[in-house]
Amino acid sequence: MALIHIQNCSVSFGSTTLLDSVDLPLERGDRVVLVGRNGAGKTTLMRIISGELPPDTGTVIRQPGATITRLPQEVPTNLEGTIREVVHTGLPTPATPEPDNDWQQEHQVTIALARLNLDGDIPFSTLSSGLKRQVLLARALAPEPDLLLLDEPTNHLDLPAIERLEEVLANFRGGVLFITHDRALLRRLATRIVELDRGRLSSWPGGYDDYLRRKEAALEVELRQWEAFDKKLAQEERWIRQGIQARRTRNQGRVENLLRLRKQRRERVEQSGQARMIIQEARRSGRVVVEAEDVRYGYQGRVCIDRFSTLILRGDKVGIIGPNGCGKTTLLQMLLGQVSPESGTLRLGTQLEVAYFDQNRAQLDDAASVADSVADGRERIDTADGARHVIGYLGDFLFTPDRARSPVRTLSGGERNRLLLARLFAQPANLLVLDEPTNDLDAETMDLLEERLLTFSGTVLLVSHDRAFLDNVVTTLLVFQEDGEIREYVGGYSDWLRQRPPPPAPVPAKKAPEPTTRTTNVAISTSAGRERVTRGLSFKEARELEALPGRIEAMEAEQLSLQQAMAEADFFRQSGEVIREARMRLEQLEGELATLYARWEALEAKGG
Repeated sequence: MALIHIQNCSVSFGSTTLLDSVDLPLERGDRVVLVGRNGAGKTTLMRIISGELPPDTGTVIRQPGATITRLPQEVPTNLEGTIREVVHTGLPTPATPEPDNDWQQEHQVTIALARLNLDGDIPFSTLSSGLKRQVLLARALAPEPDLLLLDEPTNHLDLPAIERLEEVLANFRGGVLFITHDRALLRRLATRIVELDRGRLSSWPGGYDDYLRRKEAALEVELRQWEAFDKKLAQEERWIRQGIQARRTRNQGRVENLLRLRKQRRERVEQSGQARMIIQEARRSGRVVVEAEDVRYGYQGRVCIDRFSTLILRGDKVGIIGPNGCGKTTLLQMLLGQVSPESGTLRLGTQLEVAYFDQNRAQLDDAASVADSVADGRERIDTADGARHVIGYLGDFLFTPDRARSPVRTLSGGERNRLLLARLFAQPANLLVLDEPTNDLDAETMDLLEERLLTFSGTVLLVSHDRAFLDNVVTTLLVFQEDGEIREYVGGYSDWLRQRPPPPAPVPAKKAPEPTTRTTNVAISTSAGRERVTRGLSFKEARELEALPGRIEAMEAEQLSLQQAMAEADFFRQSGEVIREARMRLEQLEGELATLYARWEALEAKGG
């Protein structure tokens, strides 16, 4: 029996049908990615699966006792307390309070915090957007759910956090359904792609690249079928216009068939159009855009940028990466002359016309309409194609006329980003500054944005944690180091991985137990210690205690080997039987380790 099965479910908002008789089963161990255009209804489907929203029609069958948790796309505004307290809110309230329940819940919270390397004592309200997202992920993981729903889990995360997220999901035992724009994450984890297109769901087994190839072929077949249908309909329409002779009884069957064809044509849902982004280029800037030498900048007693030098020339595509809070936005502001360095020299080029994409979307007024956000109340705007009506211009960014007249607050996250791009590209620029432009964008829009940036003759400064986007767009990377130093590398993200210095060799030490069980130091290194813990034990119990560390280490080694194998990209492409056996063995090891730790503690307490 599936963990959850969505059967024949439909949802409409006004005249728009988001889900049209969709069917979706989800099993334990699934790694399913939900893809589709912005505003297609992906989040709505997730809310139905989680039980937050009932469908208009259809049935949702959940396996009795199955636990389902969801990471929302936006951070809730009503969360207070420390990180530990916020994570604890993700656990169910026990029916009957018992001391063992309290210990178990605290243990689950501790494990969730350890998985994501979070300090539970920090107030939640003081965190950055990226850290808040990690806390919400820990809250979703704490109950150890059977099915984990993730809505854009990499939004606002820095690269180390994204890599840690990949490891957590690769080792997660339950099923995962996630929406993401991160194609590197898709390619590593996905074993099945589910596409929501024009209200219908289609399932594509295999990885993301397989889906792209098969989807393109399917669209070509659909196009040929529709062309043949439209040709036949046109022939029948010409026949019916011949006059009364076509309506004789002996031709009544043909008339009825024409009516059926007309009905099918009315009910056909056309594929959504392709976005048309055109960047309005200003006159050329000077050859030198930015020149910095030994620049230094600090904030609240901490050095953010130290001894930084660079030369950015016209046409360069420069990416900036680093951990959250390291100073990437500060660097952008400095390179634009908005912030003055404490020391060093900074020189800006001539004839610069800047267009700035703000990751916080502060340029958007929720109360304003979509059209007014671009045209400031005017009906026509100047574009690279000449003066255009704002409704037609927004159509290039996939906003229907009704959507263009709607208030900004009704837009999804991806639609807001598309609106910001429409606003950005409506102004002439020779220097584009993009701070996390890919958050929430669908794959097709991201591909088009990449193409436009590559053909843009001006200069691009780009802050992004999207590894595929960096690989496809930038020619140079500025990488923040821990001490405020910024190193420059030629190429994109993959090039940086090859060029960066190797991490320092770890200091040899005894491997700590995984945070999936109660841990204690199992090493007994001196004869005095051995004598202390074996006092009061029988000979058999003393021998058992001496053997426990070796047994535990052997099981932990097997556990680590399994986890590393399951973290490989190709692991989930194997047969279901192999995957199930590996998961069952991992669960068995965790249970046996918990038993051995408990036995070890009991023997040590008795011997002490």
